[in-house]
Amino acid sequence: MDENKQVSLPPKYDPTAVEKDRYKYWLDGKFFEATGDKSKKPFTIVIPPPNVTGKLHIGHAWDTTLQDIITRIKRMQGYDVLYLPGMDHAGIATQAKVEAKLKEQGQSRYDLGREKFLEKSWDWKEEYADFIREQWSKLGLGLDYSRERFTLDEGLSEAVREVFVNLYNKGLIYRGEYIINWDPATKTALSDIEVIHDEVQGHFYHMKYPLSDGSDHIEVATTRPETMLGDTAVAVHPEDDRYKHLIGKKVILPIIGREIEIVADDYVDMEFGSGAVKITPAHDPNDFEIGNRHNLERVLVMNEDGSMNNNAGKYQGMDRFECRTQIVKDLQDEGVLFKIEEHMHSVGHSERSGAVVEPYLSTQWFVNMQPLADKAVDLQSQSEDKKVNFVPDRFERTYLHWMENIRDWCISRQLWWGHRIPAWYHKETKEMYVGKEAPEDAENWEQDNDVLDTWFSSALWPFSTLNWPDTEDEDFKHFFPTNALVTGYDIIFFWVARMIFQSIEFNDERPFNDVLIHGLVRDADGRKMSKSLGNGVDPMEVIEKYGADSLRYFLATGSTPGQDLRFSWEKVESTWNFVNKIWNASRFALMNMDGLSYQDIDITGEKSVADKWILTRLNETIEHVTKNVDRYDFGEAGRHLYNFIWDDFCDWYIEMAKLPLYGEDDAAKQTTRSVLAYVLDQTMRMLHPFMPFVTEEIWQQLPHQGESITQASWPEVRTDLHDTKAAEEMKQLVAIIRSVRNIRSEVDTPMSKQVQLLIQAKDNKVAEQLEQNRHYLERFCNTSQLTIATSVNAPEKAMSAVITGADLFLPLEGLIDVDKEIARLNNELDKLNKEVDRVQKKLSNEGFVKKAPEKVVEEEKAKENDYKEKRSKVEARIKELQS
Repeated sequence: MDENKQVSLPPKYDPTAVEKDRYKYWLDGKFFEATGDKSKKPFTIVIPPPNVTGKLHIGHAWDTTLQDIITRIKRMQGYDVLYLPGMDHAGIATQAKVEAKLKEQGQSRYDLGREKFLEKSWDWKEEYADFIREQWSKLGLGLDYSRERFTLDEGLSEAVREVFVNLYNKGLIYRGEYIINWDPATKTALSDIEVIHDEVQGHFYHMKYPLSDGSDHIEVATTRPETMLGDTAVAVHPEDDRYKHLIGKKVILPIIGREIEIVADDYVDMEFGSGAVKITPAHDPNDFEIGNRHNLERVLVMNEDGSMNNNAGKYQGMDRFECRTQIVKDLQDEGVLFKIEEHMHSVGHSERSGAVVEPYLSTQWFVNMQPLADKAVDLQSQSEDKKVNFVPDRFERTYLHWMENIRDWCISRQLWWGHRIPAWYHKETKEMYVGKEAPEDAENWEQDNDVLDTWFSSALWPFSTLNWPDTEDEDFKHFFPTNALVTGYDIIFFWVARMIFQSIEFNDERPFNDVLIHGLVRDADGRKMSKSLGNGVDPMEVIEKYGADSLRYFLATGSTPGQDLRFSWEKVESTWNFVNKIWNASRFALMNMDGLSYQDIDITGEKSVADKWILTRLNETIEHVTKNVDRYDFGEAGRHLYNFIWDDFCDWYIEMAKLPLYGEDDAAKQTTRSVLAYVLDQTMRMLHPFMPFVTEEIWQQLPHQGESITQASWPEVRTDLHDTKAAEEMKQLVAIIRSVRNIRSEVDTPMSKQVQLLIQAKDNKVAEQLEQNRHYLERFCNTSQLTIATSVNAPEKAMSAVITGADLFLPLEGLIDVDKEIARLNNELDKLNKEVDRVQKKLSNEGFVKKAPEKVVEEEKAKENDYKEKRSKVEARIKELQS
């Protein structure tokens, strides 16, 4: 080896150095920008928009890595790829963050007023959007920033107004009653984020409601006895044998004297308390849902200030807690209240006033879901080129179950940060107007103070980001519908379903062809990551330690589609070792290129068996990897890549390539350099979507055409380079070398010590093949004497191995203990007996023989003959050594 040869790659793989400035190079080159070229087939993925509430977590890293792999592959396959970035305003979560920041400064949003508060919220968004973009860059995501969107930008706001008004005019959006959080002190609705939950010592009040026919009673319990005045039913589980006979009967509501029905509902927990629950639809969110299912009356018993109203009878005008004290006394006097139990429970308090929050019936905005859901369900009965294809397909059942049992969607939120509801109320007449713009005489109207649920705008994401409702827009026409959505199974209902029904309603087609569903990232013990457990993982810390390529490859290959992923630092380190192996192999190849140019690469001439074999294995790997990435099985694709790179290329081909590279045959050197350059180039292309940084670094040092590997074409199988015969020859050589090395290992004979090797070939053809490749056997078995023949005088005392097509003998003298060799052969015999037994059982199974393809059955028969032949030889060898 020429020690003065220039080395293109540093001796040590340093991910920080490799990844530094590479993303800027890609962005400056505009390699990720979609062209809109109509001659190319489009491929679109819109990023699931992260919330601008903080920094990305390991789940985001997994999600976006899978998206980036898909888009990089498609770009290399010649598609006009749009990987569209964007972020979500995340109404509740972001407003909570901004309000918390204001609170630290001694302010509230009410001190600022709506406009000033929204200015602060936009400042927050800009700050955290920068954090997110920095993390995207660290992960190496190939995003088209020229088309970046935000769920509150003007274009998306226009789309939201268009959808709201359209659905309203169709009668699919309406105002109705719903249970919200109410602050009686300030007489205002509160969002969930404005409620602070504290553990409070309270009581469970156990009561007896008498049956109206006087035959018996039913026991119920509550923590808020004052709300019993609004009870409109008692619910039991339909399968509860204790109460089946009472379903449909009536009880008398104590104090009020009103008859209310006993209803059956699956919501009731038979194991909790008496198994019977009082239902107060106007004062409890769960009771509200039960009330909807059973068409129960909603009786509100309080005023907005927390005092009891006229529905409370004699308690009218009392404060709710004063009423509680009095009603408990009255119920005890009547003998209805028979037990008061101490009970620690969570109670919501207003962040603003500190008052106990009251679940309270209020008017909200809703989407009538049934007509929209019906269309979405119908779509799934259509062909694959029309329906949404779930991967894995079992999640389609999850999706359909939810859509078939849909409930109306409450879309209004009592927030300031978000899409303000485009409805106005006349100041005098109280008339309501819904439209995309304010009424002409705007000064006489007040806009609805509420904003829309964040998911309302997110549901439009696949098309609103492409400039819809302008359906003549070039991006919309070219890139919609999108091709794939990658997301977790935990938001199928929240987001995936909503995108589907909105797209069908407004575009009459699916929003994406495929939905790739992944699970959650869990810790090494399988626990969900959480702040309380302190087991979360910051992807930026992983990148800092091991590099983005190691993290990406681990995330992409560590799980099968739809399953959870267990994070393990050891596995990430193992991936780093793999990258290091690739680096060292590439460095060796580059050191031996000797100025080879792209034009000099020639792999059509005379090639060694090792050359032919590695090119054949490359073909097989291209076929396997392409097939598996096309079906989103990145774990299986990664396994094929790993085996090819680590085992075939690094451990075998590079070692064999050293013979011609360090030899005197210039033609053989040139061919080997060409094969090394070609195989490494094609391998880097396949690996690039998984490990973009290190593959770009290596590819830039190889003889190549083009500016960046991001623009290089995806490898294709070349049948002219496929040589099955060479692959079989190589397989035999590897088997011999491995067997000799295994024998050496068993008898503690180092590779540096030469050994005598006798190979008895099955026939002249095998002997001839082995003779042609003698130089490999002499070098890698390190033989002092090598005999290859169809018949050899096997030493009486020798180590032996049986491979397909040949028997190997290493004279025992100075090598082994005969007893150990017999024990080893007995172990091998046990294994062969098990293999013969397994194959014979398979072949004796009539179901297998009838149903399996003929080729598969023939392969099993061939295995049986091979195992039996090896077994008889091992038996003979044991007998020979024992004689």
